[in-house]
Amino acid sequence: MNSCILAGKIVSTPQLRYTQDNQLAITEMMLEFDNPIPNNPPCLLKVVAWGSLAVDIEQRYHEGNEVIVQGRLRMDTIEKNGYKEKVASMTLSHIYPLLESDSSDVIGSESLSWDSSSPLSDEEEEEDDDEEIKTKNLDDIPF
Repeated sequence: MNSCILAGKIVSTPQLRYTQDNQLAITEMMLEFDNPIPNNPPCLLKVVAWGSLAVDIEQRYHEGNEVIVQGRLRMDTIEKNGYKEKVASMTLSHIYPLLESDSSDVIGSESLSWDSSSPLSDEEEEEDDDEEIKTKNLDDIPF
């Protein structure tokens, strides 16, 4: 299965256009993310969205927004100045705002709730784990 999740920053304003034949919406934008190789410049990736997702992205996301994108990676071969060059792009299925904001900004999926507060302190969680281990019968372990 071809599925990829990346976190990055939108570096070009999403551009909305429509196909000629059936007027299907398409939005294209460039996403910048950190290079996994130290001391190298950030990587750029062309991101494409279709249909209602494309319209929503054009309306809600702008250059400079930090996002998490999920979709399918694709490699295309293009000819440039007589040379064949491979170019990667991503077709989006979901997009999420990276910085905390209203969950209504989530597009292409059900809303996510992000709760960073823990109802128990670390010490209380460790005590609960210890009690759980003590109550289990460990004689059935096969090693």
